[in-house]
Amino acid sequence: MLHDINDALLHETVSDFKEKQFHVIGVKGDVSKRDDQYNLVKEAVDQFGRLDVFVNNAGIEAVSPFLEITEEQLNRLFQVNVNGVVFGTQAAADQFMKQKTKGKIINACSIAGHESFDMLGTYSATKHAVKSFTHSAAKELAKYKITVNAYCPGVAKTKMWDRIDEEMVKHSDDLQLGEAFEKFSSEIALKRYQTPEDVANLVSFLASDDSDYITGQAILTDGGLIYR
Repeated sequence: MLHDINDALLHETVSDFKEKQFHVIGVKGDVSKRDDQYNLVKEAVDQFGRLDVFVNNAGIEAVSPFLEITEEQLNRLFQVNVNGVVFGTQAAADQFMKQKTKGKIINACSIAGHESFDMLGTYSATKHAVKSFTHSAAKELAKYKITVNAYCPGVAKTKMWDRIDEEMVKHSDDLQLGEAFEKFSSEIALKRYQTPEDVANLVSFLASDDSDYITGQAILTDGGLIYR
C-alpha cells in the first residue's frame, strides 16, 4: 500500500511495482492530515485484511541560513516530517490494538536526527523530533507488542540530496555545483555514498520478524559518518 499527495508520482510508483509483479495499491493523501493517515490504514485493512507494518517514510527538506528561517518553512517541514509521523503512528497503533496483534512502526529519521547541520536547521530540528517521538511511542506501545523504530540514512545520490547541494551552492561564495555533496560524502568511512538499497535493507530488516526484540531505536545507516 503506497501513499502520496502527488497523483502523478503515486501512479508512476504503483506502475513500477506492478511491473515487478507486486500486488500494490496507491492511495492519495496528505500525511500531515490525521484523517488521511487513518483513511490509509482503513484502505490497507479493507484490501489486505489486516495491518502488519507501517512505514512513516514521507519527508521534505529545506536549506537556509538560520537567520533566514521563515514561519512558512517551519510550519511546512514540521507538518510533514513531524505531524505525519505522529498521525501515522497513531493510526497504525490503533489498528494493531484493534487486531490484538503485534505490529511494527518504522519512521524515517536521518543523520540529522543525531547531529544538527548548518544550513539545515529546520530539517535537523524535525528529525530530532522524529527520534524523540520514536522513543516515546516505543515506551508506551511496548505493552501491546508494538515496536517503534527509526532508520537514519546518510548521504545518498538522490533527488533530495541534489536539491540540498543546489541550495547550499546558492548560499555560498565558495561552493560549486556538486561540491557540497562531495564534501559530505568524502567524510564517509566506507568511502562511498549511500544507495537506496542500503536504506531498503535496513527497513526490510526492521519490518521482519528478525527485529522483534528491537524497539525505540533510531538506527544509523550512513557508512560510518555519524557515531552515536
